[in-house]
Amino acid sequence: MNNSLPDTAAARVLIVGDVMLDRYWFGEVSRISPEAPVPVVKVEKSEERPGGAANVARNCAALGAKVFLLSVVGADEAGKTLARLMSDANIESSLHEDPGLNTTVKLRVIGRQQQLLRIDFENTPDHEVLRAKLADFSARLADCDVVILSDYGKGGLTHITEMIQRAKDTGKPVLVDPKGDDYARYAGATLLTPNRAELREVTGKWQNEAELVVKAQQLRESLDLTALLVTRSEEGMTLFSADGVRHEAAVAREVYDVSGAGDTVIATLAVMLASGLPLDQALFLANRAAGVVVGKLGTATCSLDELKQSALEVTR
Repeated sequence: MNNSLPDTAAARVLIVGDVMLDRYWFGEVSRISPEAPVPVVKVEKSEERPGGAANVARNCAALGAKVFLLSVVGADEAGKTLARLMSDANIESSLHEDPGLNTTVKLRVIGRQQQLLRIDFENTPDHEVLRAKLADFSARLADCDVVILSDYGKGGLTHITEMIQRAKDTGKPVLVDPKGDDYARYAGATLLTPNRAELREVTGKWQNEAELVVKAQQLRESLDLTALLVTRSEEGMTLFSADGVRHEAAVAREVYDVSGAGDTVIATLAVMLASGLPLDQALFLANRAAGVVVGKLGTATCSLDELKQSALEVTR
């Protein structure tokens, strides 16, 4: 296979989904609290990173693509921070404000290079704001090559079935990162990217590889998908399509943090498909990109240079 990277500068990706702000508090742990048997973390620094669909957008941009992000945030400080982070990353975005919404925030407390606690702040957006976002989506379709719908189950993709149909009507491939057990809403998408646990939630457990193939292909056919990509952590990732099954083994390296790896996978697939690569080559590069980001702490990105270096390792 040709492992060289295409020119991604002309790739245009439209991303719609649930955005969130990932906050990290880093500190030292030197004692146990006298109030309860829990560690006391003396916070020494903090970081804010885009999460959810915003992290997908950041990953697409890191690979050189032109990105447009469409989502809903609250009229709050976290929403403004997300807008600033997107602007800083040269990502064009339309973040519809919902006064009744708290922008989703995931606060992680890190001590001794380990996550000690995560606190989530969230609620669901207003229906009228989502309807306005749907109109915005339709207006943006003509200016993109590939659509990513990033579902984190926060309510921002209420109209996902309609979005898939509108994208199909304009001939745009639709890649979906799914959530929950109702996959009927994703019917007609080009590609779904569930992880191993998410697939089990829909198909039930499998006893062996042959049973997995049957369950995955049945799901793909019932939903009228071009392909189904199952990310399998240390087992790599497997693509199911009408052409059969293709597997990419996990990239052997020290795993530091798997959070956000799925964002990197779908982002890399989208950018490579938008750049004209066939799905099998896009899959190879998505697997290499995932191998890069799991070696980093928290939601992270893989740059074009890092991806190029990782792809070259295979040919040496």
